[in-house]
Amino acid sequence: MAAISGLRGTGQFSTDFRPTNYRELFTLLEPNGSAPLQALLSMTGSESTDDPKYNHFRDELPDRKLQVNGAVASTSTTTVTVDASDDEAFVIPGTIIYNTVTGEVMRATAAANTSNHQLTLERNIGGTSHQIADDSALIIAGFADIEGGTAPTAVSFDPTTDFNFTQIFKTAVQVSGTLQNTYLRTGDKEQESLTKALKMHMSDIERAMFFGKRHISNGSTASPTRYTGGLLSQITNISDAASGFAASNTISEKEFDRLLIENIFQYGGSEKVMFAGARVISNLMEIGKNRWQPTQVDNAYGVSFTRYTTYAGDLLVQMHPMFRQVPNMAKTAVILDMNEISYKYMAGRDTQLMRNIETPDFDGVKHMYQTECGLEMLQSKPHWVIKNWNAVS
Repeated sequence: MAAISGLRGTGQFSTDFRPTNYRELFTLLEPNGSAPLQALLSMTGSESTDDPKYNHFRDELPDRKLQVNGAVASTSTTTVTVDASDDEAFVIPGTIIYNTVTGEVMRATAAANTSNHQLTLERNIGGTSHQIADDSALIIAGFADIEGGTAPTAVSFDPTTDFNFTQIFKTAVQVSGTLQNTYLRTGDKEQESLTKALKMHMSDIERAMFFGKRHISNGSTASPTRYTGGLLSQITNISDAASGFAASNTISEKEFDRLLIENIFQYGGSEKVMFAGARVISNLMEIGKNRWQPTQVDNAYGVSFTRYTTYAGDLLVQMHPMFRQVPNMAKTAVILDMNEISYKYMAGRDTQLMRNIETPDFDGVKHMYQTECGLEMLQSKPHWVIKNWNAVS
């Protein structure tokens, strides 16, 4: 059984797996039910937080590329102006600059002037005689120093910080004393209500993990309300089939291949999970009949997937049941790198059942499931959303 990137363990739920709370118990009993994302997150090594606002750092290697701003007709002109960008600061004396359009190799003789965005360069190294066209793409292609030279100028870059909130979820169950003692052919009403409430509770969390938006109300008071940011509000990579492709609301097999190779698998791992609506699944099946060989991944971590193998990487696809319930999600796919997301819960406040919270004068019982949790997305670039994918051409 192949493992899923980003999830601990070697396959399906083992017999010695011991749920530590009601959330893990639910995903163990019903992994293919209403909350498959929770089933996966329960196996990614959930982390507690001691603050309802939790922070993390985001860092990545810079592209170190520049774009020419104004053509340079002379092959010997040493000053080249580029568009303003953070990557200018990486040009120091000795930096090698490569023109991806002409193949010209240049060497910086001074640090980039970040005020007027000018580079001072030794041109046409190796005896070439290239001009530089406007908007040419330049890249930093290494460093070359003189023999016996000193250490180069140090250049560093800092990570950025991001944060999210935990959100308090509550689902109550109330049964009258009379109903408790009434014989019903359908069984124990209190236990039935508890089972349904747990499913509803986990469904609430699942929906928040997709649709939630980070926010805090009354933050300066003793009783603020916090909202956790979900996937759709945090994923910045969006392909809209309504306008981004040759035909409206249509993605061809070739266009889908390009999207996978050039964009979706550009960052992150070579194996990603796709939660998709019914129309997207039918589109994938149409492509699969023509070329791909969809492979069923049985009960991987208790969740059934279909593996679509491409040159770019593997998609583990599941038709999310919630996408059938929510309008406009049938034509949507959410693609996730499980290495880059995790479940965060407030210390001591992961899903728990609080029994007998009724007031003393209530003739019956009242119980409540409560969870204080949120989603943590370490990086946004490895994830992708495709929307309005109605057909394949």
